Amino acid sequence: MKGFVGVINLDHELDQLKELTYFRCGAAVPFAGRYRLIDFALSNMMYGEVGDIALFVRRKYRSLMDHLGEGRPWDMDRKRGGLFILPPDWHDPTDTSLGDLQHIHNNMDFFYRSSGDVVVHTGTQHVNKIDYKDVYAYHLERGADITVVYKKVDELRPEHGACRRVEVDADGFVTDIHQDRTHNNIYVETFIMSKELYLEQVNYCIAHGKSYFFRDVIQSNPNGLKIAGYEYTGYNAVINSVESYYSNSMDLLCPDNYQQLFRENPVQTKIKYEAPAKYLEGAKVSNSLVANGCVLGGEVENSILFRGVKVEKGARVVNSIILQKCTIEAGAVLENVILDKDVQISHNRTLIGDNKHPYVTAKSTSL
Repeated sequence: MKGFVGVINLDHELDQLKELTYFRCGAAVPFAGRYRLIDFALSNMMYGEVGDIALFVRRKYRSLMDHLGEGRPWDMDRKRGGLFILPPDWHDPTDTSLGDLQHIHNNMDFFYRSSGDVVVHTGTQHVNKIDYKDVYAYHLERGADITVVYKKVDELRPEHGACRRVEVDADGFVTDIHQDRTHNNIYVETFIMSKELYLEQVNYCIAHGKSYFFRDVIQSNPNGLKIAGYEYTGYNAVINSVESYYSNSMDLLCPDNYQQLFRENPVQTKIKYEAPAKYLEGAKVSNSLVANGCVLGGEVENSILFRGVKVEKGARVVNSIILQKCTIEAGAVLENVILDKDVQISHNRTLIGDNKHPYVTAKSTSL
């Protein structure tokens, strides 16, 4: 098998999670009690044996750099290859590229020096467990120039509205890519193609004043490329709004959903060593994900608590997501709430949101 070159492209991922993306990009948003959204894309690449990964970033990536470090949890801290965090070069006087093509143009050396021959391109707004080896085998079997990955969903949800749709024929080849909201084949922002063809198409787009690789090469397909569609049948959550973040997080409290995402190939993340969660006398905790370092004295129900959360005696947390190091003082009541990290909720304070539109606080605030 030829080697893979990974591209995680954050350029098109806008900061759509309101308070949760005030101080970080979407890829760095915490998820499922101990992870960040980018962990799932990186873990998929690790299990797919992707040797070199380019992470295209443009804004608010300090938190992301702190989380990733040298890439050790994903086996990317290597002497040769590994993880490269690549912002665009704003000072290249020869640069005429636009959109996400600017990242590729400014970082051509990464592709020339990488040892892999096949590009795996993805983002972080789709949380899934795609097997890139299976996708590549399908790609070879179909003799395709490009293979895009899609998920056929049984129930269309609000977050699917912004997703592109993929239509395929009986032989598995793509006949159309569009945004008809009634169509169930959701493009999961992942495709595979040879590095040689990838760079060839990048140069073609720049020479013709194009801006975005997927739209101008794959969706428009001006050069008549042979595009196959691979149907991914596993777990897939789309995180592109506060509402979708909340609903998909709450879905993980269902054991079947949790097992689908975490049963095989454990998701890797930055390790933080803390004591196990401590349950004080009188604490009541039910149907919740509780991370290490938490100290719980009150009532927690149907909620997700990240590392180091403190819930004092007499406090009540229901249907809520509480990020790292938050403190909920005695007598406080939280329902349908998302607290970003380091938030302090004062004595007897009540915050209640709607189960479709949760109440959200930015990090390091006191209420």
